[in-house]
Amino acid sequence: MAELAFFSGTMDCGKSTLALQIQHNRSARGLTGLIFTRNDRAGEGRLSSRLGLVTHAVEADEDFDFHAHLVKYLTAGARVDYVIADEAQFLSPEQVDQLARVVDDLGIDVFAFGITTDFRTRLFPGSQRLIELADRVEVLQVEALCWCGARATHNARTVGGRMVVEGAQVVVGDVGAGDEVGYEVLCRRHHRRRLTAAAAGAGALSPDVLPADGVPQPVPVPRRQS
Repeated sequence: MAELAFFSGTMDCGKSTLALQIQHNRSARGLTGLIFTRNDRAGEGRLSSRLGLVTHAVEADEDFDFHAHLVKYLTAGARVDYVIADEAQFLSPEQVDQLARVVDDLGIDVFAFGITTDFRTRLFPGSQRLIELADRVEVLQVEALCWCGARATHNARTVGGRMVVEGAQVVVGDVGAGDEVGYEVLCRRHHRRRLTAAAAGAGALSPDVLPADGVPQPVPVPRRQS
């Protein structure tokens, strides 16, 4: 039986990395899938991970119809075994309904990935509808950390490192964006106090991207002369 699965969590918890891993695992077994996204940090038509991985995707704007697109694709003789929808929090409730129809009417697995709540701790409409309709909802186990070291549970929007609580629900940015509009994950206590890493004078816990080269090598131990 096909299913609609929703993988959720805060920013920086590995959602896009998992999406890419699912795509890799299934394609390695000869399965064919379609990848959709909206407002990815890497730009239009991209699905990217903070680990530095990126792949092409179909940009699903506000007028995009998932069910109609899949029907047209299949009618043309193409094969689709699964669908990946990243940044699913930005989808409209109607588009989530379309994804559910893809599962029920076309028998195609749909894996959706997204943030549950916005910078004001309010549910995104797309995430709310996914929670209502999904056959399976999973909170990712890779815990993002607040600057204090506690488990991060909330997304904060920042300007110049200072947390803001007003503005449009959707403003594209990324963690560690400096003086521009950015985002930071915080524990509930520090989100309530509006205390970001910059405001607390705390440094970053780790780089956004794992180094691909320049890894320190073991230092050889000199052999004792007999």
